[in-house]
Amino acid sequence: MAAAEETSTGAAASARPPVGIVMGSDSDWPTMREAAEALSELGIDSTAEVVSAHRMPEDMVEWAKTAADRGLRVIIAGAGGAAHLPGMIASMTSLPVIGVPVPLKYLDGMDSLLSIVQMPGGVPVATVSIGGAKNAGLLAARILGAGTDEEAARIRSRLDEHRARLRQVALDKGAALGQ
Repeated sequence: MAAAEETSTGAAASARPPVGIVMGSDSDWPTMREAAEALSELGIDSTAEVVSAHRMPEDMVEWAKTAADRGLRVIIAGAGGAAHLPGMIASMTSLPVIGVPVPLKYLDGMDSLLSIVQMPGGVPVATVSIGGAKNAGLLAARILGAGTDEEAARIRSRLDEHRARLRQVALDKGAALGQ
Protein backbone atom coordinates (compact mmCIF):
# COMPACT_ATOMS: atom_id res chain seq x y z
CA MET A 1 0.00 0.00 0.00
CA ALA A 2 1.25 3.45 -0.84
CA ALA A 3 1.67 6.16 1.78
CA ALA A 4 -1.75 7.44 0.76
CA GLU A 5 -4.18 5.38 -1.26
CA GLU A 6 -7.64 6.53 -2.29
CA THR A 7 -10.46 4.17 -3.03
CA SER A 8 -12.91 5.72 -5.43
CA THR A 9 -16.45 4.86 -6.28
CA GLY A 10 -16.50 6.97 -9.41
CA ALA A 11 -17.78 10.06 -7.61
CA ALA A 12 -16.73 13.46 -8.86
CA ALA A 13 -12.95 13.78 -8.85
CA SER A 14 -13.18 17.12 -7.06
CA ALA A 15 -14.96 15.59 -4.06
CA ARG A 16 -12.66 14.80 -1.15
CA PRO A 17 -13.13 11.39 0.49
CA PRO A 18 -15.18 11.77 3.69
CA VAL A 19 -13.57 8.79 5.46
CA GLY A 20 -9.92 8.52 6.40
CA ILE A 21 -8.57 5.05 7.09
CA VAL A 22 -5.30 5.20 8.97
CA MET A 23 -3.10 2.44 10.34
CA GLY A 24 0.20 2.09 12.12
CA SER A 25 1.85 -0.11 9.51
CA ASP A 26 1.26 -1.40 6.01
CA SER A 27 1.07 -4.88 7.57
CA ASP A 28 -2.32 -3.75 8.95
CA TRP A 29 -3.70 -3.19 5.43
CA PRO A 30 -4.97 -6.76 4.85
CA THR A 31 -7.29 -6.20 7.83
CA MET A 32 -8.08 -2.53 7.19
CA ARG A 33 -8.81 -3.09 3.49
CA GLU A 34 -12.16 -4.53 4.54
CA ALA A 35 -13.25 -1.09 5.77
CA ALA A 36 -12.37 0.47 2.42
CA GLU A 37 -14.21 -2.30 0.57
CA ALA A 38 -17.36 -1.94 2.72
CA LEU A 39 -17.38 1.81 2.11
CA SER A 40 -16.79 1.37 -1.62
CA GLU A 41 -19.72 -1.06 -1.88
CA LEU A 42 -21.90 1.71 -0.44
CA GLY A 43 -20.56 4.31 -2.85
CA ILE A 44 -18.45 6.11 -0.24
CA ASP A 45 -14.91 7.19 -1.06
CA SER A 46 -12.09 6.83 1.44
CA THR A 47 -8.39 7.42 1.73
CA ALA A 48 -5.95 5.03 3.40
CA GLU A 49 -2.63 6.00 4.92
CA VAL A 50 0.10 4.67 7.20
CA VAL A 51 0.69 7.03 10.13
CA SER A 52 2.48 5.31 13.01
CA ALA A 53 1.92 6.72 16.49
CA HIS A 54 5.32 5.39 17.58
CA ARG A 55 7.53 5.70 14.49
CA MET A 56 6.24 9.03 13.19
CA PRO A 57 4.49 10.84 16.05
CA GLU A 58 4.86 14.34 14.58
CA ASP A 59 3.23 13.18 11.34
CA MET A 60 0.43 11.57 13.33
CA VAL A 61 -0.23 14.82 15.20
CA GLU A 62 -0.32 16.79 11.94
CA TRP A 63 -2.56 14.18 10.27
CA ALA A 64 -5.06 14.24 13.14
CA LYS A 65 -5.11 18.02 13.58
CA THR A 66 -5.70 18.65 9.86
CA ALA A 67 -8.16 15.81 9.19
CA ALA A 68 -11.28 18.02 9.14
CA ASP A 69 -9.53 20.64 6.99
CA ARG A 70 -8.82 17.88 4.45
CA GLY A 71 -12.55 17.13 4.22
CA LEU A 72 -12.64 14.04 6.41
CA ARG A 73 -15.83 13.51 8.40
CA VAL A 74 -15.06 10.15 10.02
CA ILE A 75 -11.76 8.44 10.86
CA ILE A 76 -11.18 4.69 11.05
CA ALA A 77 -7.91 3.95 12.86
CA GLY A 78 -6.47 0.45 13.04
CA ALA A 79 -3.58 -0.64 15.20
CA GLY A 80 -2.11 -3.75 16.73
CA GLY A 81 -0.05 -4.33 19.85
CA ALA A 82 -0.03 -1.26 22.10
CA ALA A 83 -2.59 0.26 19.70
CA HIS A 84 -2.15 3.90 20.68
CA LEU A 85 -3.09 5.29 17.25
CA PRO A 86 -6.91 5.47 17.59
CA GLY A 87 -6.82 7.14 20.99
CA MET A 88 -4.07 9.58 20.11
CA ILE A 89 -5.93 10.65 16.98
CA ALA A 90 -9.16 11.01 18.97
CA SER A 91 -7.35 13.26 21.44
CA MET A 92 -6.46 15.70 18.64
CA THR A 93 -9.64 15.94 16.56
CA SER A 94 -13.34 16.53 17.08
CA LEU A 95 -14.20 14.07 14.30
CA PRO A 96 -15.62 10.66 15.24
CA VAL A 97 -12.90 8.00 15.48
CA ILE A 98 -13.59 4.29 15.07
CA GLY A 99 -10.85 2.02 16.42
CA VAL A 100 -10.07 -1.35 14.87
CA PRO A 101 -7.95 -3.71 16.99
CA VAL A 102 -5.66 -5.47 14.50
CA PRO A 103 -4.79 -9.05 15.48
CA LEU A 104 -1.09 -9.86 15.65
CA LYS A 105 0.89 -13.06 16.10
CA TYR A 106 0.86 -12.85 19.89
CA LEU A 107 -2.22 -12.38 22.08
CA ASP A 108 -4.52 -12.56 19.02
CA GLY A 109 -5.42 -8.87 19.23
CA MET A 110 -6.64 -8.89 22.84
CA ASP A 111 -3.93 -6.40 23.78
CA SER A 112 -5.06 -4.10 20.97
CA LEU A 113 -8.73 -4.44 21.91
CA LEU A 114 -8.11 -3.57 25.55
CA SER A 115 -5.87 -0.64 24.63
CA ILE A 116 -8.42 0.87 22.26
CA VAL A 117 -11.56 0.24 24.31
CA GLN A 118 -10.16 1.54 27.63
CA MET A 119 -10.07 5.24 26.76
CA PRO A 120 -10.22 7.86 29.50
CA GLY A 121 -13.35 9.94 29.90
CA GLY A 122 -13.56 12.77 27.40
CA VAL A 123 -11.63 11.01 24.62
CA PRO A 124 -14.17 8.73 22.92
CA VAL A 125 -13.18 6.04 20.45
CA ALA A 126 -15.91 3.79 19.07
CA THR A 127 -14.35 0.33 19.05
CA VAL A 128 -15.30 -2.63 16.86
CA SER A 129 -14.30 -6.26 17.30
CA ILE A 130 -10.78 -7.58 16.79
CA GLY A 131 -10.19 -7.49 13.04
CA GLY A 132 -13.64 -5.89 12.60
CA ALA A 133 -12.67 -3.42 9.88
CA LYS A 134 -15.72 -4.29 7.77
CA ASN A 135 -18.01 -3.25 10.62
CA ALA A 136 -15.90 -0.12 11.09
CA GLY A 137 -16.62 0.79 7.47
CA LEU A 138 -20.33 0.13 7.95
CA LEU A 139 -20.38 2.20 11.16
CA ALA A 140 -18.64 5.07 9.35
CA ALA A 141 -21.34 4.85 6.67
CA ARG A 142 -24.07 5.02 9.33
CA ILE A 143 -22.43 8.11 10.84
CA LEU A 144 -22.35 9.76 7.41
CA GLY A 145 -25.95 8.69 6.83
CA ALA A 146 -27.17 10.40 10.00
CA GLY A 147 -27.55 13.76 8.27
CA THR A 148 -30.60 15.27 6.62
CA ASP A 149 -29.11 16.15 3.23
CA GLU A 150 -29.49 14.21 -0.03
CA GLU A 151 -26.13 12.47 0.37
CA ALA A 152 -27.11 11.15 3.81
CA ALA A 153 -30.43 9.90 2.40
CA ARG A 154 -28.57 8.14 -0.43
CA ILE A 155 -26.25 6.46 2.07
CA ARG A 156 -29.20 5.33 4.23
CA SER A 157 -30.87 3.87 1.15
CA ARG A 158 -27.75 1.87 0.32
CA LEU A 159 -27.47 0.71 3.92
CA ASP A 160 -31.11 -0.46 3.73
CA GLU A 161 -30.25 -2.42 0.57
CA HIS A 162 -27.22 -3.92 2.33
CA ARG A 163 -29.40 -5.08 5.25
CA ALA A 164 -31.92 -6.57 2.82
CA ARG A 165 -29.12 -8.57 1.16
CA LEU A 166 -27.94 -9.84 4.55
CA ARG A 167 -31.50 -10.91 5.38
CA GLN A 168 -31.88 -12.73 2.08
CA VAL A 169 -28.61 -14.60 2.59
CA ALA A 170 -29.79 -15.72 6.04
CA LEU A 171 -33.19 -16.79 4.65
CA ASP A 172 -31.51 -18.77 1.87
CA LYS A 173 -29.24 -20.53 4.36
CA GLY A 174 -32.22 -21.40 6.55
CA ALA A 175 -34.14 -22.74 3.57
CA ALA A 176 -31.14 -24.85 2.52
CA LEU A 177 -31.14 -26.52 5.94
CA GLY A 178 -34.75 -27.60 5.48
CA GLN A 179 -34.07 -29.41 2.21
